[in-house]
Amino acid sequence: MSENTLTVSDKTEQAQDIVQKSMYAAMAAGIVPIPMFDFLAVTGIQLDLLRRLSKLYNVEFMQNKGKNILGALTGGGISSSFSPLLASSVKVIPFVGSTLGAVSMPVIAGASTYAIGKVFIQHFESGGTFLTFDPKAVKEFYAEQLKEGNSIAARPKSTSAS
Repeated sequence: MSENTLTVSDKTEQAQDIVQKSMYAAMAAGIVPIPMFDFLAVTGIQLDLLRRLSKLYNVEFMQNKGKNILGALTGGGISSSFSPLLASSVKVIPFVGSTLGAVSMPVIAGASTYAIGKVFIQHFESGGTFLTFDPKAVKEFYAEQLKEGNSIAARPKSTSAS
């Protein structure tokens, strides 16, 4: 089935799959013990998530606009804007830091990636583009999805075959 003949349901299902895979990739990147590398890797994964969703929904991907949007979404509040950076930076503390960072950064990375994906699925399905995206308008929805993502990332599903 080509991209042009996908039903809305098929497209949504594919989008959900992209979000889930991106969330797990971000969680894996969060485990990397090198401070700041994990943070940069997660940002790259989130940009790729936006690129893949925009391709699925036939929306022109704009990398610089995507970076700005990521900053606006994840930087909406003090705790959310500094959490990934703090979780990454704490890894420099000998012994304890690497353990704390290894526990907190994957969950934070996964949750924020999940929330970003959910926000963009909703935005693209309503006909939005990168140029029409308003971070303030989705602030509450992003916060809800961040909580949901945190719950999912803290307790990853089993990957056993069905």
